[in-house]
Amino acid sequence: MRIYVVKPGDTVWAIARSFGVTPESIINANGLSQDSSLVVGQTLVIPSTEISYRVRPGDTLWSIARKFGVSVDSIANLNNITNPSAIYPGLMIRIPENAKNYGYIEVNAFIQPSTTQRENAVLGEAIQYLTYVTPFSHHVTADAGLTPLNDENIIRIARENKVAPMLSVTNISGTTGANFNSELIGNILNSNSLQQTLINNILNMIRSKGYYGVVVDFERIPPEDREKYNNFLRKLVAALHPNYIVATALAPKTYDVTTGAWHGAHDYKAHGEIVDFVIIMTYEWGWSGGPPMAVAPINEVRKVLNYAVSVIPPKKIMMGMPLYGYDWTLPYMPGGEFAESIGNQEAINRAGRFGARIQYDEKSQSPYYNYTDRAGRQHVVWFEDARSVEEKYKLASELGLRGVSYWVLAQPFPQNFKVLDNMFNIEKVIE
Repeated sequence: MRIYVVKPGDTVWAIARSFGVTPESIINANGLSQDSSLVVGQTLVIPSTEISYRVRPGDTLWSIARKFGVSVDSIANLNNITNPSAIYPGLMIRIPENAKNYGYIEVNAFIQPSTTQRENAVLGEAIQYLTYVTPFSHHVTADAGLTPLNDENIIRIARENKVAPMLSVTNISGTTGANFNSELIGNILNSNSLQQTLINNILNMIRSKGYYGVVVDFERIPPEDREKYNNFLRKLVAALHPNYIVATALAPKTYDVTTGAWHGAHDYKAHGEIVDFVIIMTYEWGWSGGPPMAVAPINEVRKVLNYAVSVIPPKKIMMGMPLYGYDWTLPYMPGGEFAESIGNQEAINRAGRFGARIQYDEKSQSPYYNYTDRAGRQHVVWFEDARSVEEKYKLASELGLRGVSYWVLAQPFPQNFKVLDNMFNIEKVIE
């Protein structure tokens, strides 16, 4: 697989010819339509299995392998070379694709239940690349109950594809403007009886629906309840192990912040000791109500993960990855119009409709572009593409993380899964 950035004058046919592949293979790999117009600056995933190379004077099998980032044995096996020193200038050899070189990875994805038709379509693109899938979410009630969730179809698809379904539990409450409820979770953490009721309800829900475990996503916890949250997790793990696993979702931070509703009660070191793994929500630097910027800039993500691996075993860390971007109307005004959430494919299509050229910010390793809408208003769009997700996967591999967790399966993003599949073998935890 190769990642190609579209240049002025490019066509799918010309790009396919230059890489020696069919136009149909590029169209299918990137979710393009037959009449799609390419946008300058957009990335294309170029599917391939191997390339040809003519041996030059001074080449050795070792130097060729190093040049293309593959092993000597892989070249020798593909070309039936039994004597590596027998190659000579002018000899044409086949170079295997640099695939699966990053080893094994676990992959989780959150999904918000909708309709059976939509769930089938969304999971149809992603399910084969997942270790876990997590319907979002069962809300905790004031009496430590769990609200119902129409997750049966998602669980069925998961089990049929050897993907482990995970129960998602949050302290979200309310309907209009629902948010994480500090008072609700504080009351539960300060009541032993409510904690035990909640643990029993989680266990019963896992058993009744066939979940593999639970992801606890309690946010805006009063910071003074930090240790009480840790103790709740200890009780939950004791109740669920060894039959089920427990994971938590953590706000991103670069040191042990102990104050503030969003960060203070999330004790990285304790969670690393208590639960099976954590999902660090390394996204939303650029968010709908904030100033325009990359949603998950790699330089900021790295800072968070550098701290995380210093206090949590790397094999217990899942790096959060956004499968969306935002379209801001300019000029940005605090408290003004919220940015529109936008999928990868729609971001590219929108750039094409308004004649924008996609740029790439090297510091954040993220694509963006500006355009003027039909009403004459200026916009800026930040989103993800094949380059940006590849950098995130490289970071996860570099730090030896357990894997990645997507928020959220909703809009098509075929490039992401092509890059993932090219780099990693996906771990499965159920048969």
